[in-house]
Amino acid sequence: MSTLKRELIILILQFLEEHKFKDAIHTLERESGYFFNMKYFEEKVIAGEWDEVEKYLSGFIKVEDNRYSKKIFFEIRKQKYLEALDRNDKDKAVEILVKDLKVFSTSHEELYKEITQLLTLENFRENKKLAKHGDTVSARRALLVELKKLLEGNPLSCEKLVFPNFEATRLQTLINQSLNLQHMRCENPRPNPEIKSLLTDHSCSPPNEARASTSVTSPVVAVAEPSTYAPPGVHGMQSFPSNPTGLAWLVNASRPSFFLPVQYSVIAASAPPVPVPQNQGLQHPRTLSNALGMIENESTDHEQLLKWKRLRSKQSVDKVTNPAPARQASWSLDDLPKFVAFTIHQGSDVTSMDFHPSHHTLLAVGCINGEISLWEVGKRERLLTEPFKIWDMAACSGFSKAKIVNDSSISVNRVAWSPDGNLIGIAFKDHLVHLHAYQGSNDLRPHIEIDAHVGGVNDIAFSYPKKELWVVTCGDDKLIKVWDLDGNKLFSFEGHETPVYSVCPHQKNNIQKGRRQSCQCIFCHIPSYIFSTSIDGKIKGWLYDNMGSRVNYDAPGQLCTRMLYSSDGSRLFSCGTSKDGDSFLVEWNDDEGKIKRMFSGFRKNTTGVVQFDTAKDRFLAVGDDRKIKFWDMDDTNILTSTDADGGLPSLPGLRFNKEGNFLVVTTEDNGLKVLVNANGLRALWAMEARSYEASRIPLEMKSGVEPMSGGIEKPRILEDASDKTKPWELTEIVDPTQCRIVTIPDNSDTASKVTSLLYTNSGVAILAILSNGVQKLWKWSQSEQNPSGKIFFWNTDNWEKIKSVGLQKPAGKALRGATRVQFHSDEVRLLICHETVLAVFDVNKMELIRQWIPQEVLSAPISSAAYSCNSQLVYATFTDGNIGVFDADSLKLRCCIAPSAYIAPVLSNTQTIHPLVVTTHPQEANQFAVGLTDGSIKVIEPSEMEKKWGMPVPVPVDIGTAATSTANASEQLQR
Repeated sequence: MSTLKRELIILILQFLEEHKFKDAIHTLERESGYFFNMKYFEEKVIAGEWDEVEKYLSGFIKVEDNRYSKKIFFEIRKQKYLEALDRNDKDKAVEILVKDLKVFSTSHEELYKEITQLLTLENFRENKKLAKHGDTVSARRALLVELKKLLEGNPLSCEKLVFPNFEATRLQTLINQSLNLQHMRCENPRPNPEIKSLLTDHSCSPPNEARASTSVTSPVVAVAEPSTYAPPGVHGMQSFPSNPTGLAWLVNASRPSFFLPVQYSVIAASAPPVPVPQNQGLQHPRTLSNALGMIENESTDHEQLLKWKRLRSKQSVDKVTNPAPARQASWSLDDLPKFVAFTIHQGSDVTSMDFHPSHHTLLAVGCINGEISLWEVGKRERLLTEPFKIWDMAACSGFSKAKIVNDSSISVNRVAWSPDGNLIGIAFKDHLVHLHAYQGSNDLRPHIEIDAHVGGVNDIAFSYPKKELWVVTCGDDKLIKVWDLDGNKLFSFEGHETPVYSVCPHQKNNIQKGRRQSCQCIFCHIPSYIFSTSIDGKIKGWLYDNMGSRVNYDAPGQLCTRMLYSSDGSRLFSCGTSKDGDSFLVEWNDDEGKIKRMFSGFRKNTTGVVQFDTAKDRFLAVGDDRKIKFWDMDDTNILTSTDADGGLPSLPGLRFNKEGNFLVVTTEDNGLKVLVNANGLRALWAMEARSYEASRIPLEMKSGVEPMSGGIEKPRILEDASDKTKPWELTEIVDPTQCRIVTIPDNSDTASKVTSLLYTNSGVAILAILSNGVQKLWKWSQSEQNPSGKIFFWNTDNWEKIKSVGLQKPAGKALRGATRVQFHSDEVRLLICHETVLAVFDVNKMELIRQWIPQEVLSAPISSAAYSCNSQLVYATFTDGNIGVFDADSLKLRCCIAPSAYIAPVLSNTQTIHPLVVTTHPQEANQFAVGLTDGSIKVIEPSEMEKKWGMPVPVPVDIGTAATSTANASEQLQR
């Protein structure tokens, strides 16, 4: 097919995807062979639908195409064959062998024979090559990884794996442009043409026929006052009247009808503008761009429409405007924070984030393990981390105590700043709400703990209904509650039939003037109210009284949704996902509960609930399909998207700061990516410059380091942060006093050249390879070690020392020798190994947790120590040959391995052989290896009977302090 025909099929695929013709999509993909849908292919492989897998593949590749194709089909059929053997279905296995695998026998005869012999085995895993073949699910996943690599390497499929990137509803746009062009050529163009068919060219009826057709049932379409000429199709679909009743949500269409955008001067000049009935005070009329330009009729009864029109005409009507062009002139895509400035590591799955209302780079983060952190994003600095703990166990209800004792992992569901920035509210997965008082910098103090709901607390927000700061919460108990800052419950709203998912309190600064006192809008005269949403898609509105809900609406798709106002409080949006995986982003008329516009561009079949945010009364952003998607608030089509250089989860969380120049998104590896626009980047440069200037004086005042010779210790700065009023100068090093140099000795062989040079991983030695094949290793002298036993903590952004902590000196012993460190897998605890002590530190608090000093049977100096792969054990070696296996949490000895267990007897006059270093297996927690002083290496693990090193160390529990012990254990687990 030609290129245009190929692109037409791509457009049809997009149309089918947007309108959920799922079977038709994949049939067209296969039959055309233009786009390989990897997501669909993955689903079928994981489900083991092998016939459909091969059928879909056959549209793109054949077995005989090339070695990639042959390998793909072979691996699929081999997996199908092994699964039949695993089910002990020998008949099916023979059928696969004869029908499917026989084709490979001519070119791979020996392999085919080996596969055939698997029929004779009770378990095919008895074959050494298949000994590590996993269960069905894991084997399918491993197969999928291999198939992806083969498809990406296959020249027949590699260019078909990515769907072309172009605007949403592109086919509709092209049809609209065509219809506009046809209408421009009409001899008697009508201002509101009705397009009845796409199968024939459009032509307006003569004027006399038009007058005879006065009973048209289609709604009236607005024509804006003519302004500057705009090309056909620029403005998209026309606005249409709101629901005349004002009492229900959008009414479903009974019959589609086509309408043309006729808002350019050539057409508008042929007829006077027709006023459109509008909701009074509505500046952003609703726009829907449905498939192929179809607009849904909101009423099939023309008489009812005219009746409603006459009713509305008695009220003042705002002039119809098309806001899109004016909005477009005031912003550009550069205003969106899409540039990835850096990534920060949180250490645990992030569940909620919120920026400070006035300190625009201060970010509060809540995690799945219950901890909260404060980040100074501009400096990439974590100011503090607070693990979850109960502040007042006595005040908690009995049910709450039991729940927390049984499940010490209390996830953060929501974190929110108060409007004045003095409080942080945290809603936890179970029962509790914490309010922290923020005093600035890293000073965060407990304010009050509230046992708020039975079950999870799903959302928390602040409101100012009566010039007092109140807290609004909702939970699994189907209730919305309002609290004062002392923890007193002021209101409890009930009416939802399922758990309440979110709350959205709102304060109107200016109540709209000019409305009739008889207006039926519930909230148009009310300054303060609360919207709430439940997981069944119900939306309710509440006043601060005990009179029950005032409104009761349904979110589109009956979905789990969250509501947000734009930053100026004038526009209300909601976004969420239904049980079927369909996501909806809509704008509401908050006074009348009607949809203004519905935004398009979401991935289908989403698992989970999408998150969204608004920025600067201008943009909407949603985390969907491992991307951040952006919309202009006045345009239903997606504006642009970014994958933030990859690494985002399927549904990333996100949050704008109040200036809209920073956007923080969650990553798959428990981190956060900070995205900025040009203004945000300049703010980062300014903060880097200030931080550098503040750090220069203390760095240059370090004793024994000259300012010039200490240049290597100074933190890097961004070039753009320099004062642009000064000319840039290249720094030149021409004198030995400007840097520090160590000349490594033994350069007697001047004929040989150094051809390769590298540091060891520890950085204490350099390896050189000479042109004559000789290898030389230089190690720093022992004086470069840390005999003092001090542990230094550094800021990795500017390499400034934060704190130094000394190890406890054992009685009667001097601290000497090397000090080694290793992180626990939680990246919070740090194992310190010195020849006189084993110690564990809390990195966040830079404090000692516990330590162990050589004693009794293990009294010799320690030579090395390391965590097991799961960080549950610590292996320590000693200079007398003993090896100790410790419990990592308590540093209590679980097992002692004598040298006689692994070192052969030696003559008495020889030097004692003992371990110098120990390392642990990356997957097997009970296997480790030691390097001995005689140059040999021993790999050691427990016997097959024991399987583990010793028994877990028992922890005595005092019944009288059970609650306290539980709380402490919870806190330790969170660390």
